Amino acid sequence: MSGLLTLEGLRTRIDTAQGALRAVDGVDLDIARGECLALVGESGCGKSIAALSVLRLLPDAARIAAGRVLLDGRDLLGLPEAAMRAVRGRRVAMIFQEPATALNPVLTVGRQIVEVLERHTGMRGAPARARAIALLEKVGVPDAARRLAEYPFQLSGGLKQRVMIAAALAVDPEVLVADEPTTALDVTIQAQILELLARLQAEQGMALLLITHDLGVVARMAQRVAVMYAGEIVEIGTREAFFRAPQHPYAQMLFAALPRPERRESELAVIPGQVPPLTRSFHGCRFAERCPFVFERCRREPPALRGAASAVRCHLREDRPAEPRIPASALPAPLEGAASEPSEGAPLLEVRDLKVHFPIRRGVLRRAVGQVRAVDGVDLVLRAGRTLALVGESGCGKTTAGKAILRLIEPSAGRVALVESGAQVDLATLSRAALRRRRGVMQIVFQDPFASLNPRMRVREILEEGMVSLGRGGADAPARARRMNALLEQVGLPAESLARYPHEFSGGQRQRIAIARALAVEPRLIVCDEPTSALDVSVQAQILNLLKQLQRDLGLSYLFISHNLAVVEYLAHEIAVMYLGRIVEQGPVDAVLRAPRHPYTQALLSAVPEVDGAREIIRLAGEPPSPANPPAGCHFEPRCPQARAACRSAYPPAYAAGPRHSVRCVLLAD
Repeated sequence: MSGLLTLEGLRTRIDTAQGALRAVDGVDLDIARGECLALVGESGCGKSIAALSVLRLLPDAARIAAGRVLLDGRDLLGLPEAAMRAVRGRRVAMIFQEPATALNPVLTVGRQIVEVLERHTGMRGAPARARAIALLEKVGVPDAARRLAEYPFQLSGGLKQRVMIAAALAVDPEVLVADEPTTALDVTIQAQILELLARLQAEQGMALLLITHDLGVVARMAQRVAVMYAGEIVEIGTREAFFRAPQHPYAQMLFAALPRPERRESELAVIPGQVPPLTRSFHGCRFAERCPFVFERCRREPPALRGAASAVRCHLREDRPAEPRIPASALPAPLEGAASEPSEGAPLLEVRDLKVHFPIRRGVLRRAVGQVRAVDGVDLVLRAGRTLALVGESGCGKTTAGKAILRLIEPSAGRVALVESGAQVDLATLSRAALRRRRGVMQIVFQDPFASLNPRMRVREILEEGMVSLGRGGADAPARARRMNALLEQVGLPAESLARYPHEFSGGQRQRIAIARALAVEPRLIVCDEPTSALDVSVQAQILNLLKQLQRDLGLSYLFISHNLAVVEYLAHEIAVMYLGRIVEQGPVDAVLRAPRHPYTQALLSAVPEVDGAREIIRLAGEPPSPANPPAGCHFEPRCPQARAACRSAYPPAYAAGPRHSVRCVLLAD
């Protein structure tokens, strides 16, 4: 191997109560100057530990057991810690996955960037401040001089990520390690961050190690791709070869698990089981237990990584390469008797002019001096047995609207009509006692299942709590026990899960528990708030299959809040696009996503990274306006590439763009 950064036989161990965990087990990688190598795979495969091993930033229980990490021929593992501190940040920098936890909350943005300059260049005072401002401007932070004095909590997620990139690039490192740098970002912010990284990489000749599970991001950014599974590299090659014909069965099944519109009538392919525990000994292929093509040799003989420009660790590929498509045997058959578009039912939920305004209080007496208009006049209709997706950037009011519909947040105005026994009941005006009686009809699944499940309660207690409180699921303990066993079977968990705590499950399993908890009280409506945003593509496929199966079997209706438009296109029947507290476009999902009419919807779709080729990105200027002081006319006008004078005078009415397809934009007035 010869490159700017080279990993040779890297082995990293983590000491656990069950023994040594082989998180990285003999990894060889080579990254040239100016190249982007993407490292992909499920959570638990060892990607992040490999990156932390490069910078020697491992947790206390971890240690590098063998191998070399060469930077321009110099072994970083042999350096004393004092010398290594001079390498970190100066020659090799890292962008962490979660900027909110990686940035120091008690230091200003300016101080954190200046600190890097002081440590590695000796630059101080006015020159360091000027350099920090220039760095923030370079990464696209508006009003950079003012932002220097702000703290991380005052910035949006996208701005925090830009600040971290500015700090990482402060002294022009030769290698940048980016660990899931866009996972928690909206597609528009993600597109800006990826474009920024690509531009800076080209300008500075920087090597980029990009860790991600988003294959669309890989297609947009990488020159080469390495697939990691259970501590090993199982496939490595050029981007073109990888996307044309992935060779390893694991890579093929990652592609098959991607939600695509043509798969609406089928379940998504699911990789059965989980990544095996890395504390155990392996005698054959590590993927054998989950592989649809496994044969006897796979179980007794570990395959070697074979190949030159493109290499794969699989016995199947010793004699012949894979076809340039995913084998039909790896894909599920169409669902029997299932239609992609179920017949429209009667409206179950009608939302009219919903508003949620939060007062801005200042002074000793905490008087209201203004309002944050988080939701500012939303109209929605959700029909029985169907899915309505609510999409938009972070901060647009999606989650607030979902919580206000369920009265988890009190609405400021508007009507939320739930159809009950043929009559409409306005949830917004019900008393607490009357609302409590209807809690069983409507439930919510939150974005983070670990935060929403009580860590001190077993699964049995979590599921039974709602049944007892609302009088659902059985009159006595044996009846409730039977109901809980049926629920676990319904969501694909074993019965013995009832005795375990949430921390004993994987992320996907915890989300299944959260779904079972919502189902325990026999609801008709479930609000799903980003239920798959933090999950790997394979686990995401399991959850989407489950939601679709439950809707088909139980006739459930979903209000699905998401910024993942690929998931929305696969699961939803109708879609509403939200911007700064208002709906700007809504209608059938095919009409809105395949022929968007509002400039904001067009920009959202253009920013989605695609596996099959790239579309031209519509770049939006600046950041969304503050909901405390929205523009007088169309809220999107300050960022709209097609804005005209009429946009500034008044908020546009809804124009018909097709059957049940409406758009609030003056461009449709003609």
